[in-house]
Amino acid sequence: MQAMSPERLRGVAADSSTELERLQRLSEDIAFVRAEIARDPGHARLFYENLALELHNFYTGCERIFQTVAAELNGAPPGDALSESERGFDQHRRLLDRMGVAWGDRPAVLSGDSIDGLREFLALRHVVRNRYGFEIDEERIERLIARYPVV
Repeated sequence: MQAMSPERLRGVAADSSTELERLQRLSEDIAFVRAEIARDPGHARLFYENLALELHNFYTGCERIFQTVAAELNGAPPGDALSESERGFDQHRRLLDRMGVAWGDRPAVLSGDSIDGLREFLALRHVVRNRYGFEIDEERIERLIARYPVV
């Protein structure tokens, strides 16, 4: 495993900062869509589909940061957060879990509470990718929207 050089840490910080800026944009988009739901409740279903996609994008952005950390600080090949043998149906869960464990010189990136909160968004990611938009549970979206700023 390669040591955490200052240059490597700066690169991870720069990549993470870029992703965090994108996540901030999502926050603005979510606020806009919520205002549209209040303004036009007759089309709420379509707006909830949009919110589900925004929350999917939130988790995807978080996962990009985790992939960068795993690739750059865990010693995985560039672009490979998990080795070939680790990929599979639960690769996204394993990547998230890995962020809660110290790895060589790298301390844990996330607390257990953060991982638990992100698991809910990971589960929604699966729903968004595998269900029709009209099957989105609006109450679930509301719960996740309420948790989103904390997570």
